[in-house]
Formats: sequence, C-alpha cells, structure tokens
Amino acid sequence: MKEPDHPAPEELERAILGQEPVFNAPEVAEQTGVSIDEARRLWRALGFPEHGLETAFTDADTDALSTLLSVVRSGLIDFDMAVNLTRAVGQTMARLADWEVATLVHRVEELEAGDDATGSRVGSALRLIDELQGPFQELLVYVWKRHLAAAVGRVEALGANEEDLNTVPLTVGFADIVSFTALSNRLSEDRIGDLVELFESRCADVVAAQRGRVIKSIGDSVLFVNDDPVRAYDTAEGIINVIGRDSRMPDVRVGLASGSVVMRLGDVFGPPVNLASRLTAVARRNRIIIDQATAELLPPTEFETRPLPARPVRGFGIVEPVAVRRA
Repeated sequence: MKEPDHPAPEELERAILGQEPVFNAPEVAEQTGVSIDEARRLWRALGFPEHGLETAFTDADTDALSTLLSVVRSGLIDFDMAVNLTRAVGQTMARLADWEVATLVHRVEELEAGDDATGSRVGSALRLIDELQGPFQELLVYVWKRHLAAAVGRVEALGANEEDLNTVPLTVGFADIVSFTALSNRLSEDRIGDLVELFESRCADVVAAQRGRVIKSIGDSVLFVNDDPVRAYDTAEGIINVIGRDSRMPDVRVGLASGSVVMRLGDVFGPPVNLASRLTAVARRNRIIIDQATAELLPPTEFETRPLPARPVRGFGIVEPVAVRRA
C-alpha cells in the first residue's frame, strides 16, 4: 500500500498540470486535424516519450498543438520550422524545470520544517509551485521578449549585409576548471554541486557585464562569445579574477579564438569554437591563451602578445598559441 506522503508520479503530474488526461495520441491527432505521425513528431520534439494508445494527454495539450498548427496553416512558418521551434522550447524548458526544482528543494525543506508545514515535502512543494506559477510565468514571457529583442539586434548588427545571417564573426571563449576530475573525486556530492553552481554563476555574471553571451555550461567549463575581442579578453580576465584568484575556488584556464562561426539552435559551431576549447589545454593555470586571429584584432597599444612555441593541437595540426596581457 502506498504511503500518503508519497503519491504516485501520475498524481503529482496531474496536480501540477491541473487537468486530467482525457485523450490518447490518435484522439489528439483527430482533435487537431494532423496526422498521428505529425502529432508524435511534435511530442518527441518537446522531449517527451510516446505513450502509444494510453490516455495521457489533456485539453491543454490539444490546445497547445492547435495553436502551433494554426501558425503553420497561416503560412507564417512551415511544419519543419514548427518542429525546430518546438524542440528549442522543449530543450530550454526541460533544463529550466530541472534547474527550478533543484533550486527550490532547499526552500521546500525550510517550509516543511516551519510553522506552515503541510505534513509532507510533496505538499509543501506543490503549494510552493502553485504560489510561484503566476509570477514566474510573467517573468518567463518578459525575459523571452528581452532576449528576443537582443537576438534580433545582434543579427541586424552582425549580419545585416551578409547573405547568411547565421554566420557571423565572433570571439569565442572557453573557460575550464583545472583538474576537475581529480577535484570531483575528492569532494562530497554536495560540495561539488555547490562549486559548479558558483563557477557557472560567477562566469555568467562576468560574461553579461561585458555584453557577451554564455552559450552553454558543461559542469567544469563555460563557453561564451562576444562580438568585441577586447571585451572577450576582459571577460576572460574577469573570470580568472573571480574564480582562479579566489583561494576558495579552483584554478581556471581560458582560451580565446576568433573567426566566423555558425549560430544555430542557440549554439555556435565552427573552427573558432573548437580551437578555443583546445587552447585551454595549452594555457597555464589562471592564464589566457589566444589564437593568432584574436591577437591581430587586439589593439597593439593596449595589449602585449607573445607567440608561444608551436605545438600540435588535435584537429588543427601545428598551432602557434599566443600569450597575452594588457600593456
């Protein structure tokens, strides 16, 4: 018999969604006027597993699908574009949901230990989610609009005269924690989690202050871009200052590379991305290493550059890294 304090996953899902599932996949397709294959394709793009003939979909699911399809049928976008946008939303929201839950866990513990305890962590969690839902939805829309405006501005500024607006010149930075694997083997799970969270948040603050963008964080490393090589250098220097020069934090290495990159699906691709990553293996602790292209973009009156011995770099052959510092 299941304990009252531990409801089944489907009970939690229904409590959060606020609706009971009433449709299976064929019925969703019939309700929205799409083929079953198209409905399944969009559902997978959101990042959810298929349910076969199980009754697993709510009225909200069919409403969301109908809204998306109305945009397709208007001719504004085609179905493949709709799938790409759906995948972007799914991946972004999945990470946001994980992040939100992990962040709120401590608050749930506090609520359940206080005077307003519900008698179960699940009860406190649901109450917290219910109270946060409205304000957080408003925040999501606001932040999305802000970032959409910024993204459109970047495309216009960087590629207004280019045939391919997805290919732009940028300086790419890669910041990497030194000896992270060995470090993680020595620390407790809580401590390594706190360390990664602090590393990512400090890096993000520095990147934002220099008008750059964090493309992604991968635990022990952060990939960022900037359209100004000087600000990219200042970002790298700032990360070293707030991470590597803090005695409570591990050392870091930062690599910078410049050139044309392809921006797709919120990510960046191209030789500068790969080279920036490879250069971190060349850099000394709490130092910045750049490629020749970045060195040529930095004002010689403000920076001192020094070519380092040429060495093989995986995927690039023999490369001559460049050490840099402000003059």
